[in-house]
Amino acid sequence: MKYMLLIYGAESGWTEEEREACMIESMEISEELEKQGKWISASPLHSVTTATSVRVREGKQQITDGPFAETTEQLGGYYIIDVDDLDEAIKVAARLPPAKKGTVEIRPLLPLPELPAST
Repeated sequence: MKYMLLIYGAESGWTEEEREACMIESMEISEELEKQGKWISASPLHSVTTATSVRVREGKQQITDGPFAETTEQLGGYYIIDVDDLDEAIKVAARLPPAKKGTVEIRPLLPLPELPAST
């Protein structure tokens, strides 16, 4: 089953050394999952200061700088994995370095066969 792991944390909660170590460890976990055929995609996101939010109300676009909601923890990245079940997704999420400082939210992907296949 495919799951998205959403990485949340405070952007200011990391030193540069911690951030670099996190990236290295995260890439190692991604490579391990890829070898097992369980990795689909992953990426960190740029800072929340680069976010743009779009809403359409009564046919009019509302474009604002910043994230949808202001919170202390921001969406910082994601993984998409294909594992046997939620228990395995939890084990992967618990190994990710950001789980030690923030939150890793696990969401199953809802398959829509009508969507074009990803490349």
